[in-house]
Amino acid sequence: MKRFYKAVTVAVEGTGFRVMLDGRPLRTVGGRAQIVPSAPLAEALAAEWSGQGEEIDPARFVFRDLADYAIDVVVPGKSAVVDELIPYAETDTLCYRAEPDEALGIRQRAIWDPLLAAAEERWQARFVRVAGIMHRPQPDETLARLREDLESRDGFTLAAVKTTASLAASLVLGLMAVEPGADLDALWDAANLEEDWQAELWGKDEEAQARRARRHAAFAAAARFAVLARG
Repeated sequence: MKRFYKAVTVAVEGTGFRVMLDGRPLRTVGGRAQIVPSAPLAEALAAEWSGQGEEIDPARFVFRDLADYAIDVVVPGKSAVVDELIPYAETDTLCYRAEPDEALGIRQRAIWDPLLAAAEERWQARFVRVAGIMHRPQPDETLARLREDLESRDGFTLAAVKTTASLAASLVLGLMAVEPGADLDALWDAANLEEDWQAELWGKDEEAQARRARRHAAFAAAARFAVLARG
């Protein structure tokens, strides 16, 4: 699609902010008014439109897609999104390790145990650690506290967590990523610990590394989206 606009501006609308193209307000893909809760997020959305060339590249609308998802899906169906997120805690990647005496298991404990300890302190909950791949349920009390946390979040943060948790295969890491000042590189490395371990043993594959980089960029963008939405 060719670029069809010249001026990109941001306008205040009610208690929120909205991007305008040549004075016309934007709508979501679902037809709703694309009103976001903070000026910084609106400016980031405007920058995506301003940064397009003569041909519009849909892949460069990362924040727009997240905003549309928040407005069209999360806000009107918050409980359903929370239900979709809880399974990432039930099978959280941080809880499934190699055998304790294996080199990989030793590294997993060194990297993952401090993260789980911080999560347990934050939510006053206990996470079951599992050696091997056989599923073991997490305590009902732990899942209840995580559900309570998710239900307290706004739709834009939940939209970001849906991305960060799914990419990390971990609700713990997904929630940590959307906090201000989060060390996103360290969290992403933790999520990819086993993959990186295999690369160290057998060598790096260029396609796998490129795919990892794309997923890392999406993880970081979603985390930034959450921070911007809070202003």
